[in-house]
Amino acid sequence: MTSNASLVSKNPQEFIAFLQQNNIKRFSLVFDKKANKVNVSDTKLQPLADFINADERDFMQHEGMLFQLSEKYDVLFGAFVHKTNRGQASGGLRFWQYATMEDFLRDGMRLSKGMTRKNALANLWWGGGKGIMVHNPKNDKNDLTMREELYKDYGRFITSIKGCYITAEDVGTCEEDMANVFSQTRFTTCIPASVGGSGNPSSATALGVVHGMEAALKFLDMGTLEGKTVAVQGMGHVAEPMMGYLFERKVAKIIAVDINQDLIDEVKSKYADKNLDARLVDMKDNSILFEECDILAACATGAILNDESIPQIKAKIICGASNNQLKDSKVHGQAIAERGITYVPDFLVNRMGIVNCADEQSGYIDNDPYFYRHLDQNYEYSVFQTTLHVLNQSKVTDTPPADVAIKLADELALENNPIYGHRGEKIVESLVKNGWSK
Repeated sequence: MTSNASLVSKNPQEFIAFLQQNNIKRFSLVFDKKANKVNVSDTKLQPLADFINADERDFMQHEGMLFQLSEKYDVLFGAFVHKTNRGQASGGLRFWQYATMEDFLRDGMRLSKGMTRKNALANLWWGGGKGIMVHNPKNDKNDLTMREELYKDYGRFITSIKGCYITAEDVGTCEEDMANVFSQTRFTTCIPASVGGSGNPSSATALGVVHGMEAALKFLDMGTLEGKTVAVQGMGHVAEPMMGYLFERKVAKIIAVDINQDLIDEVKSKYADKNLDARLVDMKDNSILFEECDILAACATGAILNDESIPQIKAKIICGASNNQLKDSKVHGQAIAERGITYVPDFLVNRMGIVNCADEQSGYIDNDPYFYRHLDQNYEYSVFQTTLHVLNQSKVTDTPPADVAIKLADELALENNPIYGHRGEKIVESLVKNGWSK
């Protein structure tokens, strides 16, 4: 029997080889409420279930995790369904590389759980999910033929799971990729406007994060963004338009880093007349987190707020777009609070991307009130008001903001959809009953 440690510690390519050797094309990890444990579809993969059942940090009774191998490129597909009381699990499709299967599983669990909370706090009738395609380094990500075939294959995978998860655009995936997904499934959003979609949600996400910054400044009685210094980790799809919104609000300076020199040059050219200090760093260089600044905006990878980084942070406010910034929400939320730093949880403020595509199926109107109310400081569930509410509750109860936001979100996430009830869970159950993995 393959040991727990050996299977989860394999790199994805080794794991794919294991699947192929055992003739496993699909498999699932599904939570059994009655038994209070995760069941795996194939006994050869029992170590994965054992690992998840023993985990107390990232697993939170995820309703289903569904996996499939691509038909041609030795790429592993995943659909992580966390909680679907409010509606179908919804979240973006990430194309990313992982060192181990543990890293992959943890990222999927954390990201899907974050989407449940994000959607609940935004008062959307959607649950939380996340899609991941694990990049195989032997493949060229820039090969357009490969991408087309890979994303179409992922679309067929999404069709096969009957709508328990609705996919969308995320890190490593572009609008053209979503068009290829859409060609094989109707269970997707963020498709191009040319076929009735809402397109790339990055700019909307960026604007929501800026509103969160403004709420944090108000909470601390620090005025507006004018004259402030902001440090930004990452200069990609969300960070770049976010810089534009910050400069519109007359920040004094932005210090930004990225691992891609071409991207840095492009952003520097766009903001050539602004006070932008843009630097190239390698992937493991987190020195931007330790800059003297008013606001630190993490817009790259997750788990960057941890035992090593928190003691060195000099910012007064942490408010960024990347998901799962706290390596451990309880431990590191408390550590930030003890430093006297105001932390704005990512799932509080980076919602506008999912809001942008939430009503794709309902048609479009100019200045859509269902979109713009999230940016209205007077709307109860707006980014601004929700952030203020969480920060004020944090102060009154002497509880870290992350804990306050999680408690509020988890309560809202238990509300059943007023039309369909807890339908997503039933879809997952039917997939198991009908032998989807076979």
